[in-house]
Amino acid sequence: MTSFRPAPGWLADAVFYQIYPQSFADSNGDGIGDFNGITERLDHLAWLGVNTVWLNPCFKSPFRDAGYDVSDYLAVAPRHGSADDLAGLVDEAGRRGIRVLLDLVAGHTSDEHPWFTAAADDPADDRYIWAPEGLPEGFVPSPGTRPGAYLPNFFAFQPALNFGYAQGNPAEPWRGPVDAEGPRANRAALRGIMDHWLGLGLSGFRVDMAASLVKDDPGRRETAAVWGGLRRWLDDAHPDAVLLSEWGEPEVSVPAGFHADFFLQFGGDTDGLALRSLWSNGTGTVNEAWAPLDCFFDPSGLGSPEPFVEAWRRAHGALGASGFISLPTANHDFSRLNCGPRTAEQLPVAFTFQLTWPTLPAIYYGDEIGMRYVPDLPDMEGSVLGPRYNRAGSRTPMQWDDGPNAGFSSAPADRLYLPLDPSRARPTVAAQRADESSLLHLVRRLIALRSVAPELGPDGSVEVLHRGYPFVHVRGGRYLVVLNPARNSRSCRIDGVGGARPLEAAGVRLDGSSLTADGFAYGVFDLGG
Repeated sequence: MTSFRPAPGWLADAVFYQIYPQSFADSNGDGIGDFNGITERLDHLAWLGVNTVWLNPCFKSPFRDAGYDVSDYLAVAPRHGSADDLAGLVDEAGRRGIRVLLDLVAGHTSDEHPWFTAAADDPADDRYIWAPEGLPEGFVPSPGTRPGAYLPNFFAFQPALNFGYAQGNPAEPWRGPVDAEGPRANRAALRGIMDHWLGLGLSGFRVDMAASLVKDDPGRRETAAVWGGLRRWLDDAHPDAVLLSEWGEPEVSVPAGFHADFFLQFGGDTDGLALRSLWSNGTGTVNEAWAPLDCFFDPSGLGSPEPFVEAWRRAHGALGASGFISLPTANHDFSRLNCGPRTAEQLPVAFTFQLTWPTLPAIYYGDEIGMRYVPDLPDMEGSVLGPRYNRAGSRTPMQWDDGPNAGFSSAPADRLYLPLDPSRARPTVAAQRADESSLLHLVRRLIALRSVAPELGPDGSVEVLHRGYPFVHVRGGRYLVVLNPARNSRSCRIDGVGGARPLEAAGVRLDGSSLTADGFAYGVFDLGG
């Protein structure tokens, strides 16, 4: 394992909150969320207890893929406001003890980026990957005077930046090495981009498609080397900043140089089975290639925590003290917790697990009130990826109150970035703030408990006492956690828990060595000591 500077001390205590800027809060009435809207809602985040915000891409973009098609890395998108507005957001967040991370799209640009428009007319430019003649599989015809075709990274309008190929092939002469002029220029550009934003007070980046840089790269060894070099530069230039990866394989990405990686709906040999085995109930965003499964947090009681626990143990063992694993409730590409047949009464047990397992929790905006994945929305900025994979359902406007447009925007409803959840029973922040028995208050209390009990953090030990339903484990030798995501009551025998003191519990009964958990029950207990 390559030696890097230890992660900044603040990261171990991070509770991430992901904001999709288009949909969080609109301050100017144009129907699209913006920086000033986020600033106006920072008190909600401070009250909740989150301390690190990650913003989806907010750079200048044609927005054909919701900002993941960047046309200028050093300019913010006018739809979100000005650079001064972003600076004001960062400053006001800092006053509340909240750090702000941006989303770095490292592997590709928009086809409207000046780098690409220049390369499309210059056969000597190797900033991108070009085949000089013909149309190899996966390539897109040149849009300019340059002959041949370019390689996209995702959609056709997202040309892949050239970080080289790990393996050459005489039949494919465009496979340049990782130390060629183009890859060197792109590595330098990433340093420049990060340096620019970190110098303005940002605290780091979540890196999009972090594993995609070097092509034909078995084991991602050359891609890891790129990130290792960038991490060593970051350690020297900005030692308090962090890099989080969209990689989905922490045992590879963290040793490569990232401070943390997320369990995702993809990644690694199992294509994201660890996360999907927890939350994915076969509705919402579904990749047709995924084999059907019974997720653990399902009322049927047919799932198992084993795929997640074993993946976590494998990753945790590989990382040691070098970095962290993050567990999200959802993200902009994946179904919300409240999806399909899952109901509000099933969410507290899921949050209890997420906020007490030894990972860094990442709360997707609106999940703290149980916002719903909204099905059957029209394609919006590239949201549809397959017949059952429409990301728009996880990107609808934040539900603040029962006023017009749920308090998200003063624009006419037909001008909103995406439609609101049409359900009359949709939850709101205002209603749940007023109800101390709500999910929002539970999430707040669990975050507060985590902040005063280091044993519940990522470094505290975990001992699994009962696998399955109920799932029972002890954190740091002191805190007993009981979870029953099934609808039916489940029991087990656990020695020595009869006198445990409940800190946050509903539906769990301890009697001597007998433990009974009602349907959807949860509990965190202090064993003393």
